[in-house]
Amino acid sequence: MAREFTLPDVGEGVAEGELVRWLVDEGDTVTEDQPVAEVETDKAQVEVPAPVDGTVQELHWAEGDVVPVGDLFVTFDVDGEASATADDGDESGDEAASATSEASGRTFAPPSVRTLARELGVDLDSVEGSGPSGRITDGDVRAAAEGGEDTTEPATEATSATERVDEDDTAASAGSQEPAGREKTLAAPATRGVARELGVDINDVPAVEQRDGEAFVTAEAVQAYAEGGQAAQGEAGGAATREFVAGGETTEPYRGIRRTIGEQMAESKYTAPHVTHHDTAVIDSLVETRSKLKARAEAEDVKLTYMPFVMKAVVAALKEFPVLNSELREDDEEIALKQDYNIGVAVATDAGLMVPVVEHVDQKSMLEISTEMNDLVEQARERSIAPADMDGGTFTITNFGAIGGEYATPIINYPETAILGLGAIDERPVAEDGDVRAAQTLPLSLSIDHRVIDGAEAAQFTNRVMEYLTDPELLLLE
Repeated sequence: MAREFTLPDVGEGVAEGELVRWLVDEGDTVTEDQPVAEVETDKAQVEVPAPVDGTVQELHWAEGDVVPVGDLFVTFDVDGEASATADDGDESGDEAASATSEASGRTFAPPSVRTLARELGVDLDSVEGSGPSGRITDGDVRAAAEGGEDTTEPATEATSATERVDEDDTAASAGSQEPAGREKTLAAPATRGVARELGVDINDVPAVEQRDGEAFVTAEAVQAYAEGGQAAQGEAGGAATREFVAGGETTEPYRGIRRTIGEQMAESKYTAPHVTHHDTAVIDSLVETRSKLKARAEAEDVKLTYMPFVMKAVVAALKEFPVLNSELREDDEEIALKQDYNIGVAVATDAGLMVPVVEHVDQKSMLEISTEMNDLVEQARERSIAPADMDGGTFTITNFGAIGGEYATPIINYPETAILGLGAIDERPVAEDGDVRAAQTLPLSLSIDHRVIDGAEAAQFTNRVMEYLTDPELLLLE
């Protein structure tokens, strides 16, 4: 029997997700919990697992589509039984559609055509396809929506380009090596993902194989086409994820994680009046201590960076200045001083800035913090981190010094009230007792919400952090 599977809520309160790529094709056999698709939400990129053992009967969306949570996502054929739709109660359906269904086990139409059919309220089972092997085109769907009339003859070279391509694809350029009358390119969803990543119009790629008597493009053919320097977008347009426009500009979709980051940054910057306090810590002792402990950590298969020391120093200072570990609740007219010390670590990824959170830092050893932080950072960069691992932070640290630079004005991870930026650790001149020497130093940039935190408190907090970093043995007393 057919089992319809809707897109689940893959995060807390997520309303929609962008389909990055399918991990299966129609006709594939899957097992329960096997990933079938990668979906990017406004928080993370996650894999959507199959809910049953069965066969993939129908993929209802095209890669790049934004799918609302709760909408029909995949139809599975469980136990090999014939599929049935919600409208199969009427047994007097179109005979041609029935014949197509019996021959193939499903209605042959691309995901974008299925999307168009849903938008126009057309039952695909009642539409006779005019494309090769009875495949339904968008022209067939539009004709059915306009009055259910027959869709005339099969597509020929005279058929307009707009009737031969999906809404998400660009017509092949005049220099294409494909026959002029080729229907929308047949290719696996994963192959289309490769084409988008390489900036290739898949309709321009020569089809070197055939499946069921139709031209079929493989991922290898797309790769070879791109490497051959023929991946120009042409005058008609560009790839689905990046479109070339007049003037040599490019455009990219502003959605998913990137849009969420932008919205959060704007909310923080224009809600909380930011003030940034700058100072520099002399950390010769910290560099020496970390050097001594690094080998010990490596023996336990742990990469020990400076970040765990900074996190421990921040938590020790937060205990003395709890107003920096707070949240302003304007509606309730109260400042909540948090009793947990959950430290977020800003991570640069291909999708933008993500902030994994290490919970209860005050209750963990240096090696435990290192292990957990390293795992979360790797997951963030691989876009596999769970949304829950980026929630619940009370204070954030951002290490822009890893890329370069000394000072910055970091934007608070709202609704938190403070964020500490770390500059590059380097030798700099330091004046001590009338002499100048080269010392290892760490520039600090502390941004605060001035509605909650005064400048004096920011300076005192920074001084305490610097004290712990200058003499890291003090952390042993915490």
